Amino acid sequence: MNQNTNRVRKLTLGGMLAALILVATSFFKLPVSLTQGYIHLGDGFILLGAALLGGHTAVIAAALGSALADLLGGYTMYVLPTFLIKGAVALVAVWTFAAQRPLWVRTLGMILAEAMMVLGYFLVEWLVLGYGLAAAASAVFPNIVQGLSGVIIGLVLLPAVSRVQKILKL
Repeated sequence: MNQNTNRVRKLTLGGMLAALILVATSFFKLPVSLTQGYIHLGDGFILLGAALLGGHTAVIAAALGSALADLLGGYTMYVLPTFLIKGAVALVAVWTFAAQRPLWVRTLGMILAEAMMVLGYFLVEWLVLGYGLAAAASAVFPNIVQGLSGVIIGLVLLPAVSRVQKILKL
């Protein structure tokens, strides 16, 4: 397969991953409160995309898909923070899956990626959006639940990654 075909394939799969993250974030969610958003399944697909596609394709797809979900959901003040935070989550996850690491290392890497998400939103809500320390702290537990659901989804779907990679010729 020539290099241009491979680039087009990666771009196409990245767009599909961004759309999947958007759908998983927007339509499979549990509202937490009016100001603090919702718990969703998008993080699981961010982790899955990092394992499946890797590299900058997965990072950009995670950032775009998540930011679009906030934009379309009316959480406009979160669009840029989400773009940066979810991109960072994917970056850590891409590093986790870049080499053949044992499952426990991959699991720790996914947990670290989601811990970055929890810390990122805490800092944004406290320091950038000015919700105050108590309000920002009250969002930590729902973000932990969301992060753990992402790790669980990632672990459940991880065994299928190598088969999908063979089918897609990645």
